[in-house]
Amino acid sequence: MDSVPQTRPQTAPALRRAPVQQRSAERLARILDACAVLLDETGYERLSTRAVAARAGVPIGSVYRFFGNKRAMVAALALRNLDRYAERVSERLAATPPLDAYGAIDGVLDEFIAMKRTVPGFALVDFGVPAAAPGEVSGSTSGEASGTGGDTGDGDADSDSGSEGGGEGGSHPESEDPNRLVAERICGLLAAHLGRPADEELHRKVLVGVETADALVRLAFRTDSAGDPALVHETRLLLYAYLAPSLS
Repeated sequence: MDSVPQTRPQTAPALRRAPVQQRSAERLARILDACAVLLDETGYERLSTRAVAARAGVPIGSVYRFFGNKRAMVAALALRNLDRYAERVSERLAATPPLDAYGAIDGVLDEFIAMKRTVPGFALVDFGVPAAAPGEVSGSTSGEASGTGGDTGDGDADSDSGSEGGGEGGSHPESEDPNRLVAERICGLLAAHLGRPADEELHRKVLVGVETADALVRLAFRTDSAGDPALVHETRLLLYAYLAPSLS
């Protein structure tokens, strides 16, 4: 069966410079991989750009080449998570019989649960950046720009206070509601798979389903670090009852 086409995210990562060469893209991937692992080890509050650079095996300036601060870095990780989640759901739907609403719901929920259990950093940062701490604001800062010009630079500039650096960055994904971004992607995938239009009603239904599942899955993982099976089952039944009639 052909792969189900994917919708694209509404917001691009807030990269200071997009990688052009393969080597640069691989370095960016290593930085995000290191960020994800360190989120599991230290949590968001203790995460630092210097620690990420050390774990990734790159100069601190390489981190600042792409990101103004750790919030921008984590926002890019969240959007990478969304892309990978959409890819997994797409593959799952491609193996699901067409017009099978229950199978489609299973694919959307199961892949989210699987990523919660197995993907580094995903339990803390799935598709959105943690709420800013007091005194922390989003965006890159002029005080963090010491390493942006190349692969050298010193000073662990994780303070997020200050003004936006001119001419770099772009729109910030954390300004978007993460669940709306998820719902947009899932709505497009489900509509294509089930052969129905991605109209306003479906968008609304999927958004409510995403918000509900997000809250209940968080409860399941607070109850049991592996995701309480009974609560996951209740989430599935709720999604069946609410979404299946609209998807059929």
